[in-house]
Amino acid sequence: MTNAKLEKLDRILKDLHSFIVAFSGGVDSSFLVYRAHSLKKPDMMSVTIKTPYIPQKEIIEATEFARKSGIRHEILDLDFPDDIKSNPVDRCYLCKRTIFTALKAHAMENGFRHVIDGTNADDTGDFRPGIRALKELGIRSPLLEAGLTKNDIREIAHKEGLSIWDKAANACLLTRIPYNTEVKDNILKMIEEAEYMLLEKGCPGVRVRVHGDLARIECLPGFMDKIVNNPEKNHIINDLKKIGFRYVTLDLEGYRTGSSNPENIIL
Repeated sequence: MTNAKLEKLDRILKDLHSFIVAFSGGVDSSFLVYRAHSLKKPDMMSVTIKTPYIPQKEIIEATEFARKSGIRHEILDLDFPDDIKSNPVDRCYLCKRTIFTALKAHAMENGFRHVIDGTNADDTGDFRPGIRALKELGIRSPLLEAGLTKNDIREIAHKEGLSIWDKAANACLLTRIPYNTEVKDNILKMIEEAEYMLLEKGCPGVRVRVHGDLARIECLPGFMDKIVNNPEKNHIINDLKKIGFRYVTLDLEGYRTGSSNPENIIL
C-alpha cells in the first residue's frame, strides 16, 4: 500500500512541473523536498519562512537539511502579522493566509507555477483552520493527495536513511500561548529558550505552555520521569525561573496534539 502511495506522490510531483515547497524543516516538508529533489527536478525550490513565532532552531535545521541534500533553498523574512498578535482562535487560518500569499508572490517572481506544502493525510482529523487558507489560495498538498500518513512518511524516510525520520513534531510558538492573549516578543523568546533547554536535558518534543508567569510542561510519553527523577531537576526549575517564569508545573496528561484547541479545553 505504501509503495502505491509513493508512486502516486511521484506522479503528482512530476505533473506539477515547477513549484516552490513551503519548507518548515519538519518531517513532512523535509520528506517532500527530498522526494521532489530525488526526482531530478531542476524546477523546484524550497523556501523557509522566518517570523518571530517560528523557532530559530527549526530554521537552522531546515537550512542544514537542504544544504546536505543539495536542495535549492531560500529563507523568506516576514513581519509578525498584526491580525494574529492577539492570538485569536483562527490564528492558524490568518497565519497560513499571510504566509502562503507571500509564498505565491515569491513563486511568481521567480518563475514557479505552484506552491506546495507538507500537509499529510492525518492532518485533516485535527483542528487545523489553516487548511482552509491553503484551499482558498490554491496551494497543493501532494502528501495528502497521495494518501500518505505521518507513519507512512516516517517509515519511508527511515528506509531512505533520512536523519529526520524520527524527528519530534513541532509547531509554531503561538500554540504555547492561550487563545485571545496578547503575544509579546519576550514571551516567544522565553518559550523558545525554555524548550531548547529541556531538549538539551534529554526531553525531545517537549512543550512549554505559558499561562501568565506559569510554565506548564508537556512531555512525550516516557519522558515525564526524565524530569521528575532527573538529578538536575532543581537546575531545570531554576533555569526556567531565570528565563522569566515564576511557577513551573508538569502536566500529568503529557503532550497531546491540540491540547489547547477549543474543543479540548474544559471550563
